Amino acid sequence: MKYLLLKHYRSATMPTFDCAPMDQWTPAEVDAHIQYMRDFAAKLEKTGEYVDGQALAPEGSWVRHGGEGQPAVTDGPFAETKDLIAGWMIIDVESWDRAAELAAELSAAPGPNGEPINEWLEVRPFLGEPTTVTE
Repeated sequence: MKYLLLKHYRSATMPTFDCAPMDQWTPAEVDAHIQYMRDFAAKLEKTGEYVDGQALAPEGSWVRHGGEGQPAVTDGPFAETKDLIAGWMIIDVESWDRAAELAAELSAAPGPNGEPINEWLEVRPFLGEPTTVTE
């Protein structure tokens, strides 16, 4: 089963997320956090559970079909900060329990002063193939 682990830009306003936003971390703290992510992915590559992952920049645009010609592009609607996705990882594991176990481990990535940030991660299963009905 494949799962998408979504990391969100969240601030210290969340009661269970007690650290400063990453743009307030020292360069060494950012480097340690990114290295943890790389090491985590390398560990999952060895077990065959890693599929892919990327960090995302906070800026972006909204695009939709706008009829013939150019697509409609805008910098809004403006999502709340808590809704912006900081990065993602795709894992391929045997069960929901394993996906939750790995998400919890990823949640412990270091933040300020090397302390685990214990961030909330969104875990979303991939939609499976629809059942084919034959007569």
